[in-house]
Amino acid sequence: MSWFGRWRRARILARHAIPPADFDAVLAGLPILHRLDAPERARLREAATLFIHGKTFSAAGGADVDEAIQLVIALQACLLTLNLGVDSYRGWSEIILYPAEFLRARDEVDAAGVVHHTRDILAGESWHGGPLVLSLADAAASGKADGVNVILHEFAHKLDMLNGDANGFPPLHRGMDTAAWARAFSAAYADLCRRVDAGEDTAIDPYATTNPAEFFAVLTEVFFETPALLDTEYPAVYRQLQQFYRQHPLSSPRAET
Repeated sequence: MSWFGRWRRARILARHAIPPADFDAVLAGLPILHRLDAPERARLREAATLFIHGKTFSAAGGADVDEAIQLVIALQACLLTLNLGVDSYRGWSEIILYPAEFLRARDEVDAAGVVHHTRDILAGESWHGGPLVLSLADAAASGKADGVNVILHEFAHKLDMLNGDANGFPPLHRGMDTAAWARAFSAAYADLCRRVDAGEDTAIDPYATTNPAEFFAVLTEVFFETPALLDTEYPAVYRQLQQFYRQHPLSSPRAET
């Protein structure tokens, strides 16, 4: 980071730091953050301060966007990047919040060239180079260590998009083995698709079988929310995500058992 970058960072942290009481109150309601030790919590507070200062939170559909929900989103977004680069969420600036699930119109062309107009009901959406969209109701329900987290899901897509369209293969760090990543994710994806197609009631959300991009995002949710489940179901994927996020949720005495 340049001297100007360091100066600007210090200035933001000095002038806009999240009040400790506000940070502690929101963190207390997010069980997935309870495993963090004191130094990690301090770094998370700084990261969330910079995140909130650098992003615009916009209300849509009559949403009431207060400081508390902004902090809920920022803490969980910054959990993903706690040990990554400070510019992991570069290239976009806006978070759009709806009160609840929202509709998205979509046009699809089938093999015969016929255009089909559909409307999807979504809890979140990430646009390449554009905003990230969330349902406030679903965002508020995230972080409870129950395996479902729309915030982690959509921000995982943003990390996936750092090297182009989301495809389940984000830019890996130096020293990571791209072949090992591909083997682990391809085998797990094929296995989960087979089980879902066979009608099995899987512990991992079947939505993960939609495509490799959704598989990466859903398994990111599982990695942070219910890490023991991922380590049991797909240990090779757990190890790859451990390297990618540079975190080991199961190593904490506060992690699920």
